[in-house]
Amino acid sequence: MKPFQGLLQLQLRPLLVISELLLIAALAFMASQRQLALVLLVPLGVGLVLTCLRWPSLGLIVASLAGLVVPFLGPSGLNATMIVVGLLLGLWLLDIISRRRQIQFALSRTIWPLLSFLLVATISFGVGQLPWLTFALHAPLGAQLGGLAIIVLSAGTFLLVANQVRDLRWLSRITWAFLTIGALSVIVRSVLPALGFPTRDFFQPVGPVFYIWLVSLAFSQALFNGDLQRGWRLVLGALVLVTLYVLVFLKFGDKSGWLSSFVCIAAIIGARSWRAGLALVPVAALAAWYMWTGLVATDEYSISTRFDAWSIMAQIIKISPILGLGFANYYWYTPLFPIRGYAVSFNSHNNYVDIVAQTGLVGLVCYLWLLLELGRLGWRLREHVPGGFAQAYIYGALGGLAGMVVAGMLGDWVLPFFYNVGLNGFRSSMLGWLFLGGLVSLEQMVIRQKLPVAQK
Repeated sequence: MKPFQGLLQLQLRPLLVISELLLIAALAFMASQRQLALVLLVPLGVGLVLTCLRWPSLGLIVASLAGLVVPFLGPSGLNATMIVVGLLLGLWLLDIISRRRQIQFALSRTIWPLLSFLLVATISFGVGQLPWLTFALHAPLGAQLGGLAIIVLSAGTFLLVANQVRDLRWLSRITWAFLTIGALSVIVRSVLPALGFPTRDFFQPVGPVFYIWLVSLAFSQALFNGDLQRGWRLVLGALVLVTLYVLVFLKFGDKSGWLSSFVCIAAIIGARSWRAGLALVPVAALAAWYMWTGLVATDEYSISTRFDAWSIMAQIIKISPILGLGFANYYWYTPLFPIRGYAVSFNSHNNYVDIVAQTGLVGLVCYLWLLLELGRLGWRLREHVPGGFAQAYIYGALGGLAGMVVAGMLGDWVLPFFYNVGLNGFRSSMLGWLFLGGLVSLEQMVIRQKLPVAQK
């Protein structure tokens, strides 16, 4: 029998090779360029799945960087970051169902407001199917699902980091990978084009949340990570200065970027030393006054129309103040409430107004509860982790949290609105949820005593 099997294998091998060659030839002649690209992507996709199964934290690195370098843009702004985060969530749930057979989240007070926010968002999605205004159209189901997906994937990113990053080395790798690629993005997209080099399209556009976390993490590591060599700390300091130069001098019109970044730095300094923070108050007040007068002079129309939009949004929110009007629906209701005489669709340009309009006051309470718990966690952890990377990360996270709070007032940057920043904004917004999830990851390491006690 064995000689027969060996003979059969010898005969089959050439047939397999010939079949593969014929298949390749058929694809080359019959398949379109797009189909060929999809065929080539299959092994990459399989490789990514296997890698994420083996090293989930490595998948988080891919997710955080994919949006910066991968130009893919699918229907309605679907992007590589959303796909990878969705894949990671699916693999995590599959692991829970098939192996662990129980859902067990990280032991943290931040999890409860996050899950509550998710629950309220799901209920509000259902509420959004009700006919709130007789003469108004509903947002298409795809837009409503897109708005819900932003919240689900944002919360999912947070939970993935909180539950799967169990080692300080992986949290460090995620952070340094982001700082490295982030620095390249600033240089290639902003610095080199300003010098006349056509390199802008080598990296993808980013939002203020990207700059918030680039500045916060680089500044805190440069200032407080005593384990880093002085040369690298100087490099990080230079990165902060270059980024601020880009934001203030090359992107001044994007006030969400530079204003939030300065808030990050002030929050980090204040969290480290209340005396230094107190000394910064008059400087910050003077700078804020100077920049605000400049903004009013150059952007008065935009500012005034935002206040008009918010007053109209208050009228729309009254229709369903508890659980909101569902996702993206208010954009279709706004033509019934003319703004400055024009019956047009508009959005609020404010994350907090969007949250109330879409998920109601209950959703806003859950969201603010989450921000409060994250602030408390970071404030408490800074005294319980050792010096070096971990402690610097805590201060960076507190700065990033403060920056995100401000950015949410200036636009829908933290939870992108479907008809404004859109799904494509998740490329940048997910970074905030990822690095805030790192706070919970550090908390779990302290609970499991995987970190030495901080030296007083």
